[in-house]
Amino acid sequence: MEWIEIATLVISFLLLLSIGVPIAYSIGISSALTLVLSMDSLTALTTIAQRMGTGLDGFSLLAIPFFILAGQLMNQGGVARRLIDFARTLVGSLPGGLAFVNIVACMLFGAISGSAVAAASAIGGVMHHRMTKEGYEPGFSAAVNISSATTGMIIPPSNILIVYALAAGGGASIAALFLAGYLPGILIGLALMVAAGIQAKRNNYPVGEKTSFRETLKAFWQAIPSLLLLVVVIGGIIMGIFTATEASAIAVVYALVLGFIYKEIKVQNLRDILLATVKTTAIVLLLVSASMAMSWVMAFENIPQQVSELLLSLSDNPFVILLIINLLLLAVGVFMDMTPAVLIFTPIFLPVVTALGMDPVHFGIVMVMNLCIGLCTPPVGSVLFVGAAVANLRISQVVRPLIPLFIVMLIALVATTYVPQLSLWLPSVFGL
Repeated sequence: MEWIEIATLVISFLLLLSIGVPIAYSIGISSALTLVLSMDSLTALTTIAQRMGTGLDGFSLLAIPFFILAGQLMNQGGVARRLIDFARTLVGSLPGGLAFVNIVACMLFGAISGSAVAAASAIGGVMHHRMTKEGYEPGFSAAVNISSATTGMIIPPSNILIVYALAAGGGASIAALFLAGYLPGILIGLALMVAAGIQAKRNNYPVGEKTSFRETLKAFWQAIPSLLLLVVVIGGIIMGIFTATEASAIAVVYALVLGFIYKEIKVQNLRDILLATVKTTAIVLLLVSASMAMSWVMAFENIPQQVSELLLSLSDNPFVILLIINLLLLAVGVFMDMTPAVLIFTPIFLPVVTALGMDPVHFGIVMVMNLCIGLCTPPVGSVLFVGAAVANLRISQVVRPLIPLFIVMLIALVATTYVPQLSLWLPSVFGL
């Protein structure tokens, strides 16, 4: 009977997705169908509704709408342009310099906004035109933007790391996860720069002009207010001055003030910014509530324990088990958005990896890195679609230039998986 529940959950979920049912509804309906096998239909539907409601009853979840609002304010407030100018003074004179500028700017903007989609839209909207004007192939330009935008999901502050902390049930603190994301995020950025540099050299893409120390200093000075947001938010969390939720509210106030100082946000813009924030928040929180209901159904049906026993019966070698989990997560990322994937699969895989002695913080970073690759892959890669739309290209024109960048992202994933100190060194330095 136990495997009937698993089959019902998986088959109904995939069937609903295949006929175009939105993912949040697919999650809720498949969860209800599975629960009906164990209790009467009225009780099952009532339980699903209750679990969807209680799934949103968490103080830490308030950080998500605040960070989304902060990202919207920064997207409109001139932050992207100043970060691009700063990145250009740092790496613009290297071979393939504009590709490097794109990567560094996406890392900085993604980290500040906490959104890969926002980074792909804001940075791509500026950089794609510059790169194609300088002779870069349009597909390559879009591929660089799409792949580097995902670093903002790993480099803090990151909404998805907050979601993982919730799904881990207290096994990993938000502060530790934020610190753990720095080195892997930088590693991905450096790997992308190597791959982009090789392609730029091979295709003889132009080298930017060297900038003087005075120009670098001026660009840095203009970018300081934006960069200080990272110091305020992350520093305050680590030092215990405020929680991640309180930090997200501070980020909103800071971004709003910054937008007014830069004179790129006006009072009449706030209505559209708030509406965009509400729409995005509603989508994210509906996914969270449905996913929390599915997680409860899986726990009720003992599905995580069964999957754990199955994986551990395949091998007692941690290297092999982690390889299998990585492959499964990469497959999940191709078909599912990050938020439901984290909420659904964390309760399944976390007991397995902790049984192997893996730190929950380390696993959280590995899981997010896997799913970040999924953001760049069809058929549901949100960053892929946004990046292609910004560049006004078809998906088919972007996929081929993405392949070398995929490869180096996979290399960074393997390194992070099997070298735990890449994730755990910084948290240990701060005693987390």
